[in-house]
Amino acid sequence: MAEYYYEALDKGGKQVRGTIDAANEEVIIEKLRNMGYYPLKVMVHKTSAATGDILALPGLRFIFHRVKNRHIMTFTRQLATLIDAGLPIIRSLMILQEQVESVIFREKINVIAKDIEGGSSLSEAMARHPKIFDNLYVNMVRAGEIGGVLEAVLNKIAEFLEKRAALISKVKSAMMYPVVVGGLAVLIVGFILWKIVPKFVDIFSQMGAELPWLTRQLVAASELVLHETWKIIVAAVLIYFIFSKINGTREGKYVFDRIQLKLPVLGMLLRKVAIVRFSGTLATLIQSGVPILQALDIVRDTSGNEVVSRAMDKVYNSVKDGESIHEPLRDCGVFPPLVVHMVAVGEETGAIDAMLNKVAEAYERDVNDTVNALTSILEPILIVFLGIIVGTIVIALYLPLFDLPKHIGK
Repeated sequence: MAEYYYEALDKGGKQVRGTIDAANEEVIIEKLRNMGYYPLKVMVHKTSAATGDILALPGLRFIFHRVKNRHIMTFTRQLATLIDAGLPIIRSLMILQEQVESVIFREKINVIAKDIEGGSSLSEAMARHPKIFDNLYVNMVRAGEIGGVLEAVLNKIAEFLEKRAALISKVKSAMMYPVVVGGLAVLIVGFILWKIVPKFVDIFSQMGAELPWLTRQLVAASELVLHETWKIIVAAVLIYFIFSKINGTREGKYVFDRIQLKLPVLGMLLRKVAIVRFSGTLATLIQSGVPILQALDIVRDTSGNEVVSRAMDKVYNSVKDGESIHEPLRDCGVFPPLVVHMVAVGEETGAIDAMLNKVAEAYERDVNDTVNALTSILEPILIVFLGIIVGTIVIALYLPLFDLPKHIGK
């Protein structure tokens, strides 16, 4: 609980101020409305923020009590089970509220239950919390409500979220190894340039001989690390800032995503992941009863790749004009001919959702095989790469020492 300061208008239009203890801002607003006030401002009271629980601050509460994907998956699966057992939605939510680990999620479930008590549907109540329930989730729930198969759709959502989480985890684990090795290489090289090379520089200066080209480059890099570290940091931050700004625009993201898809090995993996996400998401939405145009719109927003999003724009316009799905897919250059032909067959037979599921399953297996192969190939390559870097530094340091006997003789 935290103490909140509020400003509101009463029924006569007079401004009132005060403080109330509550769990969050939404509870305060509800209390004020029940009191007949119109809320204008609600914020954590300064004294409460300074002396109270640190997690009472909204920003910090979200950092420490973030709603994780596994919480949402577990909630969805359990909600489907309770509804299937015949329990009313509100009672099911109250039961689940007591079981979730996340404080934020617990509060949101409570708010959703109260919204439903106030006359909202489950999908409408969930739509008010887009950071937890995205557009895909809400639309599938809405389709389940309309079709009277909410428990089946919730199970489908849970299965879809589990598959998506497993796919993301698989790709992240494959990328983690090169990131760790790359970070280790930077630390090792930085330590050598900062601590080891300067000691050799003193020895080289006493020799008074001309240094080989490779050694001169190493000494220059060491001088840069020792005396220009702030410039390196500023340059790195500036590059990251520029990249983020460019990637934040749709045109910039399109360029970067297209470059990623053309990379030799990583590009192939990312292309397969994009196919799995597209086909799996679209199949799940169609099977849940979401209209095709609305489903394509959701797929476009959740693709995670601007190249695929633009392809979905063309597919959307094509379907809107009464044309096919497979032709725009073929023209965008992202989807292989096999995928295009399977979608075309699905359209002809009226079983496009089944065909999309087959595509998703096939490419999901392919992604797993690619990740396993990529991991086994990357390990020796990165070890050799790290060895070459360290070996080159060692050679550069010891090259001048091979001439040391000559200078001692002089």
